[in-house]
Amino acid sequence: MNNEKSNLKYIRAKNRVEKEKGFYTHLMIYILVNIGITVVKVWNNLGSWESFTNELMSINVWSVWVIWGIFLVLHFLSLKYGQAWEERKIEELMNKELFNNSEEKNHGKI
Repeated sequence: MNNEKSNLKYIRAKNRVEKEKGFYTHLMIYILVNIGITVVKVWNNLGSWESFTNELMSINVWSVWVIWGIFLVLHFLSLKYGQAWEERKIEELMNKELFNNSEEKNHGKI
């Protein structure tokens, strides 16, 4: 019983690490892709400082950062605050499974 609980705790911890890794991967892709998009959009305006800054501050450049950023924030919030519900549900299912396994073992002994 104790070994099963430690295995389940390990699985929960591993799932948590996988989700955090997914978020950091999402963050790195967000940064790299948006930098690339920004460079492509301002590349033709490198002739003068004024045209460069105008293009850099345009809605065309910042809209991608903002819209994708909203989804990144939602991903972060689900990682940080969605975990409590998920952990309660996992705990409930683990306890149910452990209870069923212990009942099966007890019925086999009788």
